[in-house]
Amino acid sequence: MSQSAATDSAISSPSTKPPTSSSLLPPRPGPLSTVRTLQLADYITLLNGFSGLMSIQSSLRYCISFPCTTATAGSATAGSPHYLWFALVWIPLGLFFDFMDGRVARWRGKGAGSALGQELDSLADLISFGVAPAACAFAMGMRSGVDGVVLAFFVLCGLLRLARFNVSVGDVPKDAKGKSMYFEGLPIPSSLGIVGGMASLLFLGLVGEERLPLGVLGEGEVWEFHAVGFVFVVWGCLMTSRRLRVPKP
Repeated sequence: MSQSAATDSAISSPSTKPPTSSSLLPPRPGPLSTVRTLQLADYITLLNGFSGLMSIQSSLRYCISFPCTTATAGSATAGSPHYLWFALVWIPLGLFFDFMDGRVARWRGKGAGSALGQELDSLADLISFGVAPAACAFAMGMRSGVDGVVLAFFVLCGLLRLARFNVSVGDVPKDAKGKSMYFEGLPIPSSLGIVGGMASLLFLGLVGEERLPLGVLGEGEVWEFHAVGFVFVVWGCLMTSRRLRVPKP
């Protein structure tokens, strides 16, 4: 058999067909069929995503809460600070739900978690620990064009980190209980370290385009950006690193 014929035969073989939606969603025709496939742990995962979205909304509310009589041009300090506190508090709440969904799935026994839930977990993590912290940083003063690129880089690194985890988790060595022994790169929930730093800045009143620590580089230039943005760049690189191995608790 020629090489091309063997290739064609392998492609047409049922064992090499790509997974279809039926492998994620059991065939349950009828109203709310997708909702009926969800397990208890999946609903908790959705609460993780809900927390991230509420954080983003709070950041947006801060950005539009400038009193017309006190706001100054280019200022990011005239918003209502309680919105920023809400934005920051929703993120660790999302971590709580992220922790609980795994506990609930294990508590309900093998097979209690759905394949759909595994995909939901990654998407919810991206919202709560990637997009939400970036939205908080924007609201707190990282608003230049380059700042926006830096925050986008951070979110995309988180996206890449989650996608790589989904396809490579089977290759990571396991312990006696079958759990992965380490993370390759920082897990995306580690961004709570950045969230804690932003909470400290908010407590100290270091919020606003002109008040963020380390100042502005290239002020007045097209490429101006806040030096604190380097934290997001380094964090993003650590998330995508394959050499960094973080022991899994």
